[in-house]
Amino acid sequence: MKNTTTFLKFLIPSLIGIFMFLIPLNIDGETTVPVAFLATFINDLITVEIITLLVVITVVIAAVLSIIYTWVLKIDTGFWASIFYTSSFWVTLRTIGAIFALFSYFKFGPEMIWSDSTGGMILNDLQPTLFTVFIIAGFFLPLLLNYGLLEFVGTIFAKFMRPVFTLPGRSTVDNLASWVGDGTVGVILTSKQYEDGFYSKREASVIASTFSVVSITFTIVILDLIGLMHLFGPFYLTIIVAGVIAALIMPRIPPLSRIEDTYYNDGSELEETIPEGHNPFSWGYHQAMLKAEKSPNLFSLAKEGVKTVFDTWFGVLPVVMAIGTLGTILAEYTPIFTWLGLPFVPLLQWIGIPEAAAMSETLFIGFTDMFLPAILIEGVQSDMTRFIVGAMSITQLIYLSEVGGVILGSKIPLGLGKLFVIFLMRTVITLPIIIVAAFIIF
Repeated sequence: MKNTTTFLKFLIPSLIGIFMFLIPLNIDGETTVPVAFLATFINDLITVEIITLLVVITVVIAAVLSIIYTWVLKIDTGFWASIFYTSSFWVTLRTIGAIFALFSYFKFGPEMIWSDSTGGMILNDLQPTLFTVFIIAGFFLPLLLNYGLLEFVGTIFAKFMRPVFTLPGRSTVDNLASWVGDGTVGVILTSKQYEDGFYSKREASVIASTFSVVSITFTIVILDLIGLMHLFGPFYLTIIVAGVIAALIMPRIPPLSRIEDTYYNDGSELEETIPEGHNPFSWGYHQAMLKAEKSPNLFSLAKEGVKTVFDTWFGVLPVVMAIGTLGTILAEYTPIFTWLGLPFVPLLQWIGIPEAAAMSETLFIGFTDMFLPAILIEGVQSDMTRFIVGAMSITQLIYLSEVGGVILGSKIPLGLGKLFVIFLMRTVITLPIIIVAAFIIF
């Protein structure tokens, strides 16, 4: 009876977690995963306007309480201190995020901060989705983490993930959740696993910056923007091929390869060897049962969910607001990304890319926001060029207005400089693959 109860404690939460994060659904003609669908449903139910106001209140509370806990009271222990006590750098960034949120909500101050292409876009278009996704993810992520699924899958895939991607087997679920579902959810999951001592600094950095690919829904939005919806199949196949090749190469080259394999709070490397008398399946099942037996009750689950939601609301939303706004200001109001792309015009022309000058402007601007490259090439006539720019904007992966901002707001040890280098390396690796695919298709 006890074995049956333990098995059900493993099976039922794990199946619900897999369904919520990993199973694509077609709802009203749109492909999504249940987590994203629930977030959209909440947005529609409460209205985006109310949620936007809640975002502003949340970001302001994060800044005010971070100042109080860190600089005034200097309290570093307790539930609230674990959320609001931080370094001076993050207090400053949270404060900047709060100022930008207030400027964007009330539309006062310099227009470059609150315009619809900078802070207004971050606050009104992105933050409400993150706000609700963080609620859903906070309460459902423990179903993936705490009931044995990672132990079961991790043991089975350890011999594949370690030699191929230099990652522990349990990262398989994390990587799938990032790739199939939502990149931001993947980053939260990765950060949580890193804080709990299951990933080293290097492993957490590799997963967050290599597998947090945008969801199928975002891919469809990009295709719609560039007017190539009829090419969804070859477009997404190109992204998968380029993404997998990047995932094979990136962990083996700097800067990711040079990040230490040390653990948060002095943790140690996971033991992935399979004892004699067991195969990967039987040992994975044994490990899963041990985890399920110690799994939290509903009260503990709810408490952990609340903590995760507060961590992401107060820790991540202000950072995304600050970094996303600053990045889009650079993109919209300075010629820096145009200048960065100019040296590549002759190379693109030599390769034979049509309208190479227009494409060169998009090479680096995707670091600030994924949609900007697609918007910039609105007037480009060549289907091939639009295909390349659209696919590249997705495979570059690190953009500050969402995934990059969420990484910076998490505990994952990747700073702005490393993220930009990773962005450049991903561009160098994936762009040639996308160009070859474009020549084959067109």
